[in-house]
Amino acid sequence: MLGAIAGDIIGSIYEWNPNKTKDFPLFQEDSQFTDDSVLTVAVANAILKGDSYEESVRRFGLKHSYAGFGGSFKNWLHSVNPQPYNSWGNGSAMRVSPVGFAFSTEEEVLKQAEMSAAFTHNHPEGIKGAQSTALAVFLARTGHTKEEIRARITAEFGYNLERTLDEIRPGYSFDVSCQGTVPEAVIAFLESISYEDAVRNAISLGGDSDTLACITGGIAEAFYGGVPLEIRQEALQRLTYDLRQVVEDFYQKIMPGMG
Repeated sequence: MLGAIAGDIIGSIYEWNPNKTKDFPLFQEDSQFTDDSVLTVAVANAILKGDSYEESVRRFGLKHSYAGFGGSFKNWLHSVNPQPYNSWGNGSAMRVSPVGFAFSTEEEVLKQAEMSAAFTHNHPEGIKGAQSTALAVFLARTGHTKEEIRARITAEFGYNLERTLDEIRPGYSFDVSCQGTVPEAVIAFLESISYEDAVRNAISLGGDSDTLACITGGIAEAFYGGVPLEIRQEALQRLTYDLRQVVEDFYQKIMPGMG
């Protein structure tokens, strides 16, 4: 899941300053984790500890409330009696990558992905975004080819994955919806030749850059067998101690071959 976190950190400075090229420094002085990383860690922590996703997300969200959460999520986070708010936003997809790494069957991955989304993102598109991302991670880590992943995600969820980045990029802009983010993130992975190339692809679209790169990065990590050491080290050192500890525990217990 560090692939998702590193993507978030790398993309963080381009969220409000769209970038339409792949030629940019991966890490800059102001590159930092955002809500995407916080909630990815929260989902991982729930898996590790056996807590509910909702409980873990609330705990980490409240502790890191400065991390750039959207307005609807903030209202949910600080509510006395939080309820799902029918969101189709891409927040359900950006936090789900640990599910794709942690569970051993497609059925369980899809079930857990829905659970990780539905306490906030209970709109069908919110569920779909989480499930498609988690399934792509699962298929990538279990030896499926890119064409098999493209075919399965298309068949299961109806996303158009036949477009190219060059076709998408000119008219693409900031989009917080699952339906306007997840297909593009998957395509960024499909056109890549490495983990780093996948993240550069995602950010070059010029949209919700940190979330695009977070989603793409999780899939790319699974497919390419890990995150390059320099990127891994740089991302880890930009996390707070509590977030870094969960990441390290997750690799030790869930992903030992990729740590």
